Amino acid sequence: MTERHRGVYGKHVYGNLYDCDVDILADEQLLREIVIEAAKIGKMTIWDLKSWKIGGEKGGVSVIALVIESHISIHTWTEYAYATVDVYTCGEKSDPDASFDYIARRLKAKKVEKHYADRSSIKS
Repeated sequence: MTERHRGVYGKHVYGNLYDCDVDILADEQLLREIVIEAAKIGKMTIWDLKSWKIGGEKGGVSVIALVIESHISIHTWTEYAYATVDVYTCGEKSDPDASFDYIARRLKAKKVEKHYADRSSIKS
């Protein structure tokens, strides 16, 4: 089979985290560290990492890692103790599920809604 016909393996894990630790949700540096470790756990290579605070003292934080395999993002809302997480990877070796679970644990989410999407070009 030629390289062109092998196809793309895309795995997308995304969801909502409820009743998280608000001190963690507000800590931009800690969230950056969590994303870096999540990438390692998911066997991904970080290309670039950006983060910013939104909405002042009562606002949240966004962290986005561009990884060679695709991306990881966390967006937090401290006033609601809420976060959204998105982990998308291409390739057979990465494990976005492990990255998502690690992030949910580190944010101390009491309720987790997790969704999966197969973004592969090859279907079984």
